[in-house]
Amino acid sequence: MTGRVIFIGAGPGAADLITVRGAQRLAQADVVLFDALTDPALREFAPRARWVDVGKRGFCASTGQAAIDALLVRMAQQHAVVVRLKGGDPSIFGRLEEELLALAAAGIDSEVVPGVTAAIAAAAHTKRPLTRRGKGRSVSLTTAMSHLGELGAGHHADTEVFYMAGRQLGQLGRALQAAGWPQDTPVNVVSRAGWPDCVASDHALHELGAAGVLHAGRPTVVTVGAGARAVAKPPKTFNHDLAQAEHRAIAP
Repeated sequence: MTGRVIFIGAGPGAADLITVRGAQRLAQADVVLFDALTDPALREFAPRARWVDVGKRGFCASTGQAAIDALLVRMAQQHAVVVRLKGGDPSIFGRLEEELLALAAAGIDSEVVPGVTAAIAAAAHTKRPLTRRGKGRSVSLTTAMSHLGELGAGHHADTEVFYMAGRQLGQLGRALQAAGWPQDTPVNVVSRAGWPDCVASDHALHELGAAGVLHAGRPTVVTVGAGARAVAKPPKTFNHDLAQAEHRAIAP
């Protein structure tokens, strides 16, 4: 018997951020291979399934990717429905490609259910749209450190969001200035996005290193540029203009 694997984005934090489709597919699981940062409350969606911890975390002991690939194949050969439950969205820094390749090589069918990624959760928590009309038309998502241990910092979009950045905030700030970002560029730092204990702080780029104490030891995303700027207070004429627009919309 060969089953199938369903990749599900669990969202960036609390269990209720999973999509309806994700919850429905999770309920079908015989086995769930779950990431380190997924909410334990998600077990309520699949109480009869066998849950296997395959979490990976940076800078500490983790399950190797090759071991996860092999386990996925083996579980799919033994069970009808295997769920690979990933934090955030499977397609955003979720090592999805390696796992899809392993399944394809073994002739195992798969499905991908998207989820909410941490950048979106951070933007929602701080009420700061990542795109802004006329001045924030592009967004770049990147990891602060590459798999080779190199810091990735450039100026590629109006808004740049750096994942897994908590340990490199000072270094990241200096590298971004060297890449051409002005030292007074707004930066928003959010740790534990999507969780009840989420913490957010604002900084100018040149003082980004100071955020390290507040967010130490917590999964952190850093938003730089247009999308980090607080939404401005409306001008005094805003309510009048809004009322006029509403009147025109309902006028016969």
